[in-house]
Amino acid sequence: MAPFKSYTSSARVQVQIPDTQVATGTVLLAERVHLSTLDWDLFYPGGTSPRLGQENALREHIWLKTIEQNLFNWINQFAGLGLGFVALALFASQRRHPEYLWIFLASFFSALQMPLYVYELFHYVPSTWQSVNAFLSMLSIVFLFLMYFAFLRIPFGRGMQAFTAVAVLSYAFGSIGIDNGTLGLVGADLAIVPFVLLLAGVIPVLLIIHFRRGNREAGILLIPVILYSFDLYIQISLGLFGRVPAFAPAVNRASNVLQSLYAGPFHLQLGDIGDLLYVLTLAIIIVLRSTRISRQQAELESEIAAAREVQQVLVPETISALPGFTLTSAYRPAQEVGGDFFRIIPLESGSTLVVLGDVSGKGLKAAMAVSLIVGAIRTVAETTSSPSEILACLNRRLYGRLNGGFSTAIAMRLDTDGACTLASAGHPEPFLNDHEIEMPGALPLGVEPAVSYAEHSFMLGATDRLALYTDGLLEASNTSGELFSFDRLKTLFAAKPSAAQATEAAVDFGQEDDITVLTLTRLAIGEESTAIYTAPTFAPA
Repeated sequence: MAPFKSYTSSARVQVQIPDTQVATGTVLLAERVHLSTLDWDLFYPGGTSPRLGQENALREHIWLKTIEQNLFNWINQFAGLGLGFVALALFASQRRHPEYLWIFLASFFSALQMPLYVYELFHYVPSTWQSVNAFLSMLSIVFLFLMYFAFLRIPFGRGMQAFTAVAVLSYAFGSIGIDNGTLGLVGADLAIVPFVLLLAGVIPVLLIIHFRRGNREAGILLIPVILYSFDLYIQISLGLFGRVPAFAPAVNRASNVLQSLYAGPFHLQLGDIGDLLYVLTLAIIIVLRSTRISRQQAELESEIAAAREVQQVLVPETISALPGFTLTSAYRPAQEVGGDFFRIIPLESGSTLVVLGDVSGKGLKAAMAVSLIVGAIRTVAETTSSPSEILACLNRRLYGRLNGGFSTAIAMRLDTDGACTLASAGHPEPFLNDHEIEMPGALPLGVEPAVSYAEHSFMLGATDRLALYTDGLLEASNTSGELFSFDRLKTLFAAKPSAAQATEAAVDFGQEDDITVLTLTRLAIGEESTAIYTAPTFAPA
């Protein structure tokens, strides 16, 4: 027995009795047992139970006994791993829920222990190998604790990190010490104390507190945790009372009863029931969340559909021709609803007011801001035709009403003689023929309450072409991440495309944002005015 090398003792190893010994008609079994420090601390230390029999019968007995005692554990491991992969898929689409990642990692590292565990059922291996499983178990426990804190939305602060580290490391140290026989009963109990305080103390209390505050998921998670805690308290109580000689027989009988629980022919432990409830409760939470998300998605789609209907009312179905000009316009939202807007308003003086802009953000929030701006444009245009005054009035109306957002815009008054007056609120500069019109810089709408906007005036001669657009045209990007760029924009407008053609060029390149384009071409005397409007194509809800 010296020098002693610690090996595992859970395997059922089948050894053939030599034929020469069988031929004698007598078999003598001599067994030497090494009792570890932990064994000597127990009231009934050591001992094994060898069995004699026919080879096939013993082999069947070993397999049946192995399946009988491990079936529920294996089922729980595979079910937990399957749930872990489901959680990983959910995390891939819902990165704001780290608990899904922790579920996967906890189940994954727990499942990694299975190969060595199964191998140990049929082979003796050096107990030092247990350090591998101890490390994997340590990782699984860490992610389990992270999962609980993520579900409760509690910060995993430095104090709790330190406490968890102590609990997990001491648990791993105790497991290794028990496996190699170097740790006594007192040392084993002390090693598990921080882990018990965390899993059977802190976690249940936190779950109860949050359940009382209305967190239904905390109440569901509390079910397996209570069973885990109950099992730990029983094991600790039996360990403490088992050291007292007067209680030792009763403790031994109680331990035998707990080890003799069966579901049909299969051996069952409280830990197995806890593991099964753990998987079931997580599955229930995922199903409830999926149901709630589906319901919220349906409500959101209904809201988007309503917003799209409102926006379709706000977006003009047709536009009227401007005397002396050819007008083309196109609008292509990037999502179900868009954040671009434009308005063409005839004035009593015979001039025409054009306002085009882009609200920050996308989707439903931007679309609601558009409805606010379009209504404000109509009201402001009744009192002034000055582009700078129109932008200033819009800015005052929008300040504090865009929930931290803003809107760029360009306002233009176009007279019948070709006189054009522009004012910009942080909007991309328009193109006149093949070059940009230099505009004074200014803040977007809704950023500051008191902003003045400068005007820029010029004349449009015959065949001159003016193009207004939103930055979705400029910010289109291809699969390589390359932007459409000013160079391409200059080349595009130099070719004098219609608004629809310019929009399609950006969409084909790679649309990222809403795109609106409006072009005006001054006609020679006698030419007929036309207006071509490409209505928006809304993505399906």
